Amino acid sequence: MNKTEARYSEVLEGLRLAGQVEAWWFEEWKFRLKAKGLWWTPDFVVQLPDGTLEVHEVKGFMREDALMKLKLFRACYPIPVWIVWTGKGKTWD
Repeated sequence: MNKTEARYSEVLEGLRLAGQVEAWWFEEWKFRLKAKGLWWTPDFVVQLPDGTLEVHEVKGFMREDALMKLKLFRACYPIPVWIVWTGKGKTWD
């Protein structure tokens, strides 16, 4: 985990303790994308209290290959994707 991901994991853990998140995993889920042999491991998979899954991807910037994988993922799976980054004031967007 890099420093930004570690800080975001603290946010998720706080949400879990407050009952707003049931569970979260860091880079433990691997998703097969439509392209042959292409896989994607998101930064965080988050389970909400109602069982819904979300993907939270922490980015300092977006490379073209990362954007392509996000688009492929969204075409393959009905799971919401949140792109998370810190702004100039170091708050989460």
